[in-house]
Amino acid sequence: MKTTENLMNKAYSQEEFKKDAPKLIDMISKELAASLTKEMPETIKRYSPEEQLRFWQEDFSSAALVELSVLMEKVMSHSINFHSKGYVGHQVAVTLPVTALTSAMMAYMNNCTTVYELGMAGNAMEKVVIDCLAEKFGYNKGATGFVVSGGSMGNLTALVTARTSSGIEEQNYYRLAIMVSEEAHYSVERAAKIMGIRSDNIIKIPVGNDFGIRSELLERTYQQAVSEGKIVFCVVGCACTTSVGAFDNLEAIADFSERHQLWFHVDGAHGGAVIFSEKYKHLIKGIERSDSLIVDFHKMMMTPPLSTAIIYNTGNRKVNEFSPKAAYLWQDQLSEEWWNSAKHTLECTKPITILHTYVIMRLYGDDIYQQNVDMLFDRGKQFAEMITAEKNMELAMEPKSNIVCFRYLPKNADADKINQIITQKLLEDGSYYVVSTRVRGKYYLRVTIMNPFTDKACLERLIVKIKEIAAKEE
Repeated sequence: MKTTENLMNKAYSQEEFKKDAPKLIDMISKELAASLTKEMPETIKRYSPEEQLRFWQEDFSSAALVELSVLMEKVMSHSINFHSKGYVGHQVAVTLPVTALTSAMMAYMNNCTTVYELGMAGNAMEKVVIDCLAEKFGYNKGATGFVVSGGSMGNLTALVTARTSSGIEEQNYYRLAIMVSEEAHYSVERAAKIMGIRSDNIIKIPVGNDFGIRSELLERTYQQAVSEGKIVFCVVGCACTTSVGAFDNLEAIADFSERHQLWFHVDGAHGGAVIFSEKYKHLIKGIERSDSLIVDFHKMMMTPPLSTAIIYNTGNRKVNEFSPKAAYLWQDQLSEEWWNSAKHTLECTKPITILHTYVIMRLYGDDIYQQNVDMLFDRGKQFAEMITAEKNMELAMEPKSNIVCFRYLPKNADADKINQIITQKLLEDGSYYVVSTRVRGKYYLRVTIMNPFTDKACLERLIVKIKEIAAKEE
């Protein structure tokens, strides 16, 4: 019992914290400086899953306790460096350094937005930021919303809201159907299945050469669904698609949705942030006519995951989409009460991730988002021009965003096989992290430029490295 008391005293000790905190801040500062100043910092030192597991099993089984800084050095050395200029992989934010500090505050405070008293500041900050975003997206006065843990949760929440607000009786839920681009993020299909919507009722609309939904097919597809006894209640637009970064024609979808009084939801997890850019916000023209939208703070808005805004336009939404009954949390079960977040989400103990976004906006204003979007989208276009200039490379499509899909074209070898080898060799080299996708059945390298410090010289070196690998394999 005495040992436990001593450990508790040590663990909650101010002196212990003051000893550890500066070491971690110094470690992060040095890593940040190296990532931004080195010509080519290491992006990833890839261990196999078996090697990683063995390393951590051995560490965990050690009888000796360790210092925090020593343990964190191990974690950092065995993890990918998202702040490296060579990180051009998935759509994961290169977080602003200040969010390391807001993360520390979040962890210490441990507030959540379940009910007002557990997260008084967080609930209010959510409303302030949501109101700001709703106005920017052109939503009507009185728009509502909140923050959820990720785009998948956001899309699920929006679809549940659409169903509840449709007025369709529960006995007909088995007939419900949604319409969505065949290029939509898998979370939309997964959300529909979680809701009990049959696979046949997840109606996927083909895309055109620009990988945007073929809006001219919406009416015919809808009428076919109706003739089969399906009840279409929601149409989902993409802004933008994950695989190639394509934007759907939101105006055309809005026209169709209004004609048939269908809920129109926009998955703007990645591309919704273009609302801050005068140069690129035309890509989401028509979003102001949607019934709901999501945008991830942890992608183009530079916060840690998971933090996603879901916003409802004024009009069709009915409150209490989840109809929670929890007398121990609130007495009034039916009122809207924005300050009690758990009334409106699947989550209960939801952390105040809004702190990251609120702090960024108060420190830097909207301009930082505009600059980030413009820099990353511009760099995507620049990289596409560099690929086009290479005689042995091709684009999957002209990029609309910071996502660029391309591949090397060998003279006398299978293109899919060569590009798979290139992907693996780049991973083993460690200076770049590049991923892959399949576009119309063909294997492509896929780059998502998320670091504003990934410059032209860095991308030129990537092309050189790809050609060097290909030359050895052809």
